[in-house]
Amino acid sequence: MLAPQAATLQSRRAMYSNNRLQIGLFGANCSSGRAVTLVPERWSGNWPDNKRLAQMADDAGIDFMLPIGRWKGYGGDTDYQGTTLETITWATGLLSCTRRITVFGTVHALIFNPVVAAKEMVTADHIGEGRFGLNIVVGWNEGEFDMFGVDPGQHGDRYDYAQEWIDVIKMIWSDKENFAFKGKYLDMKGVRGKPKPYGNTRPLIMNAGASPTGQAFAIRNCDAFFLQASRTSLAETQAKVRVAQDAARAQGREIGCYSVGVVTCRPTKKEAEEYFHHCIVEHADWSAVDGILALKNISPQTVPMDEYLMKRSQYAQGMGGLPIVGDPDHVANQLADLSQAGLTGIGVSLVNYADELPYFCDEVIGRLERMGIREKPKLSATA
Repeated sequence: MLAPQAATLQSRRAMYSNNRLQIGLFGANCSSGRAVTLVPERWSGNWPDNKRLAQMADDAGIDFMLPIGRWKGYGGDTDYQGTTLETITWATGLLSCTRRITVFGTVHALIFNPVVAAKEMVTADHIGEGRFGLNIVVGWNEGEFDMFGVDPGQHGDRYDYAQEWIDVIKMIWSDKENFAFKGKYLDMKGVRGKPKPYGNTRPLIMNAGASPTGQAFAIRNCDAFFLQASRTSLAETQAKVRVAQDAARAQGREIGCYSVGVVTCRPTKKEAEEYFHHCIVEHADWSAVDGILALKNISPQTVPMDEYLMKRSQYAQGMGGLPIVGDPDHVANQLADLSQAGLTGIGVSLVNYADELPYFCDEVIGRLERMGIREKPKLSATA
């Protein structure tokens, strides 16, 4: 189960391929995935289905799997995302039964002690032989923090804590031994951690901070940054990518830019649009959507009605991800455009990942391979 190249930071960032657009699966560790829908074929999120999906994705050359760090569901008729698999242990299990796919853990810095987290992630990284990645989050759902008895504080304070947390993690992963760290939040002595990450190169680190504070944190600390692709203008997406990459280069760093998409692909445009409408309009779990919006203080009383209705529709579609709906030509062209706009990769979600992935890989990724945007997967010599 060796990664096909040495685990250098450069090869980790490339996810051991030469694909111009990396494609991953986002949210499969959660019940319903990212589709807030009542349809019976919605994603289970259970372990057997996740294992089957990961092995299928691995064989097909999908680049990564990215989980959602969720501790409490959103209610509604389906208790949307109410059943979830913890992400570091989920990643460890998937890395043990795959050969080349990168698997991330999504880790709340305010909840995980950094010494424990560093050890857990190194264990996953050794099991995956250099294929573990860290998605660091500070969280926004106060109901989840209440479960842990944690006061998340103000927004900026959360990122100040996360800065100390990631500094300690990186020090543990480095060649430092028996070091002390004293900050505003963390006061630690005699810290050490062995083994070091696989190949003595730290895992890939990503973040999806949307606020100016969050974006600054990602650009300062991470290899990959998730941004919201524009729903209306490719030029706008391109501008967002340019701003992030220019900011990183101003600090002497390079950063990859990613986005998230919600894909509905069928043989014809009509079939795709009909299924999308069936799942996301006629059979949306609207009570769950309204609960999510309430957590974000979005209601007809707090925002203009047109904005409320737009947000309500977007969250039903997949928690705000970019909807990509159509036949294989349309979906492939949309992804090619995002690559042209400068995105390094995209994490996609499907109503039922395992049922829909084979068609997506054969028809959409096949087209991207013929465009020269992706390479056909190659098995490693040790597979």
